Amino acid sequence: MNRVPVLALVGRPNVGKSTLFNRMTGSRAALVADRPGLTRDRHYGRARVGESHCIVIDTGGFEPVAKGGIEYQMARQARQAVLEADVVLFIVDGRQGLTGHDRDIAAELRKSARKLIVVVNKTEGMLRETVSADFHELGLGQPLAVSAAHGDGVRDLLEIALEGLLPAPRAYDDTGDQDPFANYKPTPAPAPGAAGAAEDASAAGGAAVPGGAPAGAAVPDAAPGGAAPGQAAAIPLATPATRRIRVAVVGRPNAGKSTLINTLLGEERLIAFDQPGTTRDAVAIDFEKAGRPYTLIDTAGVRRRGKVTDMIEKFSVVKTLQAIEDCNVCVLMLDALEGVAEQDANIAGYILEAGRALVVAVNKWDLLEGPERERLKSEFDRKLHFLRFAKLHMISAKSGMGVGALMRSVDEAYAAAMRKLPTPKLTRALQEAVERQQPPRRGPVRPKLRYAHQGGQNPPIVVIHGSALDNVPETYRRYLETWFREQFSLSGTPLRIEFRSGPNPYADS
Repeated sequence: MNRVPVLALVGRPNVGKSTLFNRMTGSRAALVADRPGLTRDRHYGRARVGESHCIVIDTGGFEPVAKGGIEYQMARQARQAVLEADVVLFIVDGRQGLTGHDRDIAAELRKSARKLIVVVNKTEGMLRETVSADFHELGLGQPLAVSAAHGDGVRDLLEIALEGLLPAPRAYDDTGDQDPFANYKPTPAPAPGAAGAAEDASAAGGAAVPGGAPAGAAVPDAAPGGAAPGQAAAIPLATPATRRIRVAVVGRPNAGKSTLINTLLGEERLIAFDQPGTTRDAVAIDFEKAGRPYTLIDTAGVRRRGKVTDMIEKFSVVKTLQAIEDCNVCVLMLDALEGVAEQDANIAGYILEAGRALVVAVNKWDLLEGPERERLKSEFDRKLHFLRFAKLHMISAKSGMGVGALMRSVDEAYAAAMRKLPTPKLTRALQEAVERQQPPRRGPVRPKLRYAHQGGQNPPIVVIHGSALDNVPETYRRYLETWFREQFSLSGTPLRIEFRSGPNPYADS
């Protein structure tokens, strides 16, 4: 079976790894800023070289000597990327020259038994031979000078890195629209490294795709602790019959979003640190449960606008809002210990404006006693009463309690959001609603609601035709939304009503 080559970008902070990742993948998937330590979790993307493809892994700044804290967690992420890779691109900063930190990383990478290439970045406007001379000291072969920001030398780098790894032309079943990754099958994830998933390891039924590559991305075949180069499989791309459900996990900082995704995956895929603001970028991870493909999207916590002053945090919020727009279902995470805050309602408002299906999860439920639980339920009903259409789950992301039921509600919400509503049934339901409660008069005219049809999905849109519909009040619109949701069992998804009035034949008489 043909394998998709995997490239890992490794180096100290702020050497341009994410910029090079975006350049190679032709995207803006990775958050980029002139600040060390911005990237923390692994990011996966697909690069194209001629008619062939490879997988590129972006990593955070590598601190090989770190013994604890967030730096240690980032180092674990980098080491895992190296294990999965066929080729490791060791990124260094040509403007700063060789540092002791670079020497420490090089010593660590020599132990990996991977093909290593030293990539000297930020060489625009400089003599490449001169700027690369210092890095011969590392003893890792001929350094390659590039400029990720300008694209100089990037294509040559890809060709050199993938030499001997790419399949022969037409090795894939090339039948027009056939994707080159379509014949690959995912490899089960390694066993979890932390506690969790006890109650729902079987209920969630999840087979995580290690690394969380995008649809069609490569994943490691080997068990943790070592993998032979070239042993990377890829996920099949979604087809209409097996459409991948995109699930964005959103909420305030430190609500347990990353912990929930780790529990679903059955591995410590994301950095889950007891510190608000650990996640800064939106990280998409492919995941399979009971044969059904998902893409789980971890997002940065969203604080009140008045508290967001740092530019990086502003970019993180933008990425979170983009994730909401691009997903099919949102899981709104609430912190049981913090209660329901105004910001939770604001985030829910973003989700409703985007029209996305919604499931609400109250995390850390196992840490509350009986009276506190009742108080929280009452608080939810009072402050988030507009989310009554969404399923509410009390969970513990750390232990796995309630996670299986949560994913079943995600399936139901997605099914409701994508449901097809036949025109005859919609029209009959509309007529029954009008018989029960007619729209109120506005002046001498009462609005006439004649027939209805579906105008879209995700969210479901019901288009109602008639006359004088401009006079339908908002209260009656909400009545119709509730009525259609009950009639068609549209649990977990917003519903939108559109009114379209026909021309008045007597307008000019």
